[in-house]
Amino acid sequence: MKKTIMVTAIGSFSAEVVMEVCKREGYRVVGCDVYPAEWVVNSMEADVFYQAPYATDWQSYQAFLTEVCRREQVDYLIPLTDVEIDVLQDWPNASSELGAAILMPGPKTVALCRNKEKIEYFLAARKICRTIPSMRLSEIIGTEADSKYVGLTYPLVLKPFDGRSSQGMRIIEQSKEMMLAVELCKNQAERYLIQPKIAGNVVTVDVVREPVSGDCVCLPRRELLRTPNGAGTSVYVFRNETLERQCREIAAALDIKGCVNFEFIEDPDAEVLEERWSFLECNPRFAGGVAFSCMAGYDMVKNHLNCFLGEALEPMGDIREQYIARRYTEYRMEEDTKE
Repeated sequence: MKKTIMVTAIGSFSAEVVMEVCKREGYRVVGCDVYPAEWVVNSMEADVFYQAPYATDWQSYQAFLTEVCRREQVDYLIPLTDVEIDVLQDWPNASSELGAAILMPGPKTVALCRNKEKIEYFLAARKICRTIPSMRLSEIIGTEADSKYVGLTYPLVLKPFDGRSSQGMRIIEQSKEMMLAVELCKNQAERYLIQPKIAGNVVTVDVVREPVSGDCVCLPRRELLRTPNGAGTSVYVFRNETLERQCREIAAALDIKGCVNFEFIEDPDAEVLEERWSFLECNPRFAGGVAFSCMAGYDMVKNHLNCFLGEALEPMGDIREQYIARRYTEYRMEEDTKE
C-alpha cells in the first residue's frame, strides 16, 4: 500500500517539484492551499486536494491539519511556507496529534532560524562566516533631537526579526526616512532590526544534511532576477568550496536535518575570500527555487526524504556551472460546476 505525504501551500514556488518527486518516489500526495483548486494549477497533480484556512489562524489551521491527516491517513507532512513552519514548531506533540511524521528540522533549530537576531549572534560568536551586525529599532527611539538618526550610517535595512519573504522590510537612505520609519514602526520597535545595507548579489544555497552521519550537500546559486518577495526567477548555479564549507559548518552548528536554504549577500570585491559572503538568514524549509538545484543535477527533494527515512544522502556528482531561468505557463482549469 502506498504511503501518503501531505504537502501544504501547493500554490507556492517550491510545490511543483516537491509534488513531482514525491509522486515519482511512489507516494500518494495530498495537497492543500488557502485558495480553491480551480485557482491552483498544482491541484491537478495532487491525488486529493483540500482548501485550507490561513495558517495565521493557528487554532483553525491546527484543527484542519488534524482532520485531514486522520481522514487521509497521512504518513508524512511537508510544510512549504514559514508561517506553517511556525505553527508546527510551536505546537507541542504535533506529530503524535496528527499521526504523521513532520519532515522539517527540529523545534530548537527552527526557533533559532526563524529569529534573525538570535541566529546572527549565534553565528558571529562561532566565527563560522561573516555576519551582518544588527541593533533593535527600540535602541534609537526617544533620543534627544533625534541625534542617533543623524549619527547612523546610511543606507540601512529595517526589517522584522521574525519576518518572512521580505515582508515588512524597508531600505532607509537617510535620517529623514528613518524618522518616518520610527513613527510607522514605533509600536513594534522591539520587533524591528536595523542593519547596514550591503551592496551585492543575493546568493542562495540549498543545503541538505543527514545529522546521524553528518553528511551534508550544498549547492549555491547567484540570484540574478528576483520577485519583490525574494523568489529567484533567473539564477546562475555555481560551485565554490569556501562557501560550501562555510555552509556545511553552519548546518552542523544549527543541527540541520533535511533540506533548508541559506541566503547570503555576495561582495565580489572582498579581499579575503572567507569574507566574500555575508550571512542573511536560514529558511528552515525548501527554497522557492529548489527546482533550480534539481534541474542542475542534484535532487534536493529526494534527499530531504532520505534524511527522514534513514537513507544515506546521494553524492553530489559533477555539476557544471549554468544559467537557469523560470518562465510562467498558462493552464486551463476545469470550470467548477458545483451548485
